[in-house]
Amino acid sequence: MDKIPLTRAGFDKLDAELKHLKSVERPAIIRAISEAREHGDLSENAEYHSAKEKQSFIEGRVKELEGVISLADVIDPAKLSGTVKFGATVTLVDEDTDEEKTYQIVGEYEADIESGKLNMKSPLSRALIGKDEGDSVEVRTPGGVRSYEILSIAFK
Repeated sequence: MDKIPLTRAGFDKLDAELKHLKSVERPAIIRAISEAREHGDLSENAEYHSAKEKQSFIEGRVKELEGVISLADVIDPAKLSGTVKFGATVTLVDEDTDEEKTYQIVGEYEADIESGKLNMKSPLSRALIGKDEGDSVEVRTPGGVRSYEILSIAFK
């Protein structure tokens, strides 16, 4: 199987979520199922069915996180340099609107566009990878083609 690239922060966040699910959520849902069973007839017990559904979700997420963590390839962006690649923090300017944006190129399991973490498989990331400061890139988006200029590349 392929390794899954993660930054140290991304790995630590997934690891913390896994520990929380195993040490807090899993025991809590087991207690909730046990209490719901004591209420009698399970076929019409909404609390029981809700708790079992939540347990299924928790167990699925635990398996997913264990899989990701077992395949994780933790990369320290501070040890990298050069052109845009995984871990780079890139500041761009939209050539049409002059709006500046800063993104860090990360793996899909830590991507969060709201906090500036851009999935390395996204169209914008794919257009940026391999480029250098001062380069222009064109990206096809649902709203049409956008042009960006790379203002700076940092590895933090």
